[in-house]
Amino acid sequence: MNPVQQAQNCDKIAAHWDSDRFNRHNGLAQHKRALQFVKNNNRAIDIGCGSSGRIIDLILNEGFNVEGLDFSAEMLKLARARHPDVVFHHANICEWQLPYQYDFVSAWDSIWHVPLDQQESVLRKLCNGLADDGVIIFTSGAVDSAGDGSNPFLGQELYHAALGIQNLLKILSDSECICRHLENDDWPNQHLYIIAQKRSVE
Repeated sequence: MNPVQQAQNCDKIAAHWDSDRFNRHNGLAQHKRALQFVKNNNRAIDIGCGSSGRIIDLILNEGFNVEGLDFSAEMLKLARARHPDVVFHHANICEWQLPYQYDFVSAWDSIWHVPLDQQESVLRKLCNGLADDGVIIFTSGAVDSAGDGSNPFLGQELYHAALGIQNLLKILSDSECICRHLENDDWPNQHLYIIAQKRSVE
């Protein structure tokens, strides 16, 4: 599934993440762990921010200048209503170029929707967009080998892909990032999250 179709499918169910049906605590404990590694709280960005605004709320409370990005127009419509003072980018992360280097990057349950053949370049882009000592937290499938597929969610088909744990760690190392934490946090489901930090220039 291409990113345009994926965004259109997400448009149709964007209200789910903005409603009481969605667990607004999802991912917050993991982000609090990631934020413990942060040395500078200047710029941050939520990649695939969606409509819930919960991660942006958390990062704002840490004193960051926060931005959000999503390819779903309906997601961003709801996100802007929650946070009218936050800068949001309506863009495909596969094509979008980060305008700054960031001290904190979140890509929670988002970049695994990127086509498999573009995931490596997207992850490298995000790592390269980190400032020295910058921290990234992202999710992937807790799998050993690369693969992709799709499944229905609330009546819409959603695509997922994963590069495999060893490939992810190699990309981080190549990008001068140190893995600070790696965990399958929803066992036996294959939900992996990684916290990594950009090496500082001595």
